[in-house]
Amino acid sequence: MARCIQITLAVLASACLAVAVFPHAPHGFAYAPLAHHPLPHYHAAPEPYDHHPKYAFEYAVADHHTGDTKSQHESRDGDVVKGSYSLIEPDGSKRTVEYTADDHNGFNAVVHKTPNHHPAPAPLIPIVPHHPHHLPYHH
Repeated sequence: MARCIQITLAVLASACLAVAVFPHAPHGFAYAPLAHHPLPHYHAAPEPYDHHPKYAFEYAVADHHTGDTKSQHESRDGDVVKGSYSLIEPDGSKRTVEYTADDHNGFNAVVHKTPNHHPAPAPLIPIVPHHPHHLPYHH
């Protein structure tokens, strides 16, 4: 019991000291004095401008678990971008979009749809018999 009183008195003394040292702090909080140190100034060099950007990329996904199948490839040479992407539609058909973009013609896309010989299976919906007179009624 005496040990509990000593701990309680020590906590109360610390709280009183905090209020005396930091009178504008909210009750139960004590703030440490802040030291002001100016932040160093960094001057990042601007990145060089590429007058003739060039890149190419491609990817493909074939997830047989979810049925997600798609791909894309694209290339750029200067201000001319060419590419295509494809995906399998819910009905099993394949949609392919071929596109180009440049300063003269703008953006152009051509869409092709290829039917699939094996349509995607319809989602399975469980059939639950409906017997309202057999269900218990609870208030």
